[in-house]
Amino acid sequence: MIFPGRLREDYKGHALDVADVHPDPITQFHRWFDEAVGEGVAEPDAMTLATVDAEGSPRARVVLLRGLDERGFAFYTNRESAKGRELAGNPLAALTFAWLEIYRQVRVTGAASTLPDEESDAYFATRPRGAQVGAWASPQSAPLADRATLEARVAEVEERFAALAHVPRPPFWGGYVVRPETVELWQGRPNRLHDRVRYRRDGEAWIIERLAP
Repeated sequence: MIFPGRLREDYKGHALDVADVHPDPITQFHRWFDEAVGEGVAEPDAMTLATVDAEGSPRARVVLLRGLDERGFAFYTNRESAKGRELAGNPLAALTFAWLEIYRQVRVTGAASTLPDEESDAYFATRPRGAQVGAWASPQSAPLADRATLEARVAEVEERFAALAHVPRPPFWGGYVVRPETVELWQGRPNRLHDRVRYRRDGEAWIIERLAP
């Protein structure tokens, strides 16, 4: 089956060139992210996280961006999950943000490292209690007999922490930050002649270059 292209041929879009972007990719990402929010993009913080397993096979799933500073792009998860085990074996990762409503995409590559426990504790404390209980109850990525088994685990955790005002963070759950080595901005343009601008780390500096579509 052939799927036809869907980018409107009359779409003019926004031009993107090396001269248009901020010298720092983190600052530039914040600009684009704010524009995505302002344009009503659904889940602008959703990003595809790609990792590699022990056999060298790529794996990808969508997670949520939960922090961004000079260190890089942060997210949180069960560190005993498939992605957690994969990052422990090979920290190299790739992130992709797809803001389709405004014909923009951001791609990031870099190495992931764990965030300090105090940062993971602080973020976990902001989560709804149900999500906190779920983090304890779900053996993420492990085979599960049925939904009833999961619900029974949830009930056990709820009973365990019923007397506590705040559910503590599980020791196997925490944050990661991906330190970017490359950041690519993609702006959709007519006739598939898209604009692409890539930041490439050079020591503590950045090389900014245009890529062919």
